[in-house]
Amino acid sequence: MLRTIWWFIYFFGYLIYSLPTIKKVNKLDPSMPVEKRDIIIHEKPKTWAKNLVNITGSEIKVIGEEKIPKGPVLFVSNHQGNFDVPILIGFLKKPVGFISKVEVQKIPFVSKWMVAMNCVFIDRRDRRKAIQSIREGVSRLKEGHSLVIFPEGTRSKGNSMGEFKKGGLRLATESKVPVVPVTISGSYKIMERSKVSFKAARVTVTINDPIYLPKDEKVDGTELGKLVQAKIQEHL
Repeated sequence: MLRTIWWFIYFFGYLIYSLPTIKKVNKLDPSMPVEKRDIIIHEKPKTWAKNLVNITGSEIKVIGEEKIPKGPVLFVSNHQGNFDVPILIGFLKKPVGFISKVEVQKIPFVSKWMVAMNCVFIDRRDRRKAIQSIREGVSRLKEGHSLVIFPEGTRSKGNSMGEFKKGGLRLATESKVPVVPVTISGSYKIMERSKVSFKAARVTVTINDPIYLPKDEKVDGTELGKLVQAKIQEHL
C-alpha cells in the first residue's frame, strides 16, 4: 500500500515540478530538426514514465528495438493494461506520441504534456470529430513525429486480444509511414489484477519487423489490420 501511495504522490508531484519545462519546450526553435526537437521534448516525460513503472517493482524487457526504422513510424500495439502507455514512453528509445481518448484531457497536468508530445485526442462518440483527429494524426506523421495506436480501443486485461477497430490504420494507409507492430505481454499483471494496489510484474515488449507500405499504391486497411494483428499475436 505504501508503494501505491508513493506512486500517486510521484505521479502528480513530478508533473507539477516539470510544468516550467513545458513553457521552455513550447518556445523551442521551430526550424530545429523534428527528431532533435522530439528528443528534447520527451526527456522529462520519459523520466516520469520510466519511474512510474519502476516504482511498481516491475521488470521491463524490450526485444527487437533495433528493428525500428529511422524517421516517423506508426507503432501499432495490443493494449493489456493502464501501464502500457508509461511502458512505451519510458522504455522505447524513440520518442512517441499517442492517439488517446479525449477523456484523458481531464487528468490535471497530463494533457499539457501530451499536447507538447504531439499526442492526438480522439472522441469516438462523435464520428466527425474522430475523422478530424485521424487527419490530425496523419499530419503529425507526415511532419516527422512517431505515434502509437491501440486499435483494440480498450484494455484486454489479459493475454487475449480484442477486435481491431478499422479507423486507426488509416493513419498508416494515408501517411505511408512504416508500420511497426508491438506486442506487450504481461502488463495487465501490474494493475488490472488488483483494485487497490500495484503488483510487480515481468513485462516483455516485442518489436516486430516493420511493414513498409507502397508509396504509389492504395493499401487495404482491413487487410493491413489483419496482418498486424497476426504479427502481434505471435508473441503473446
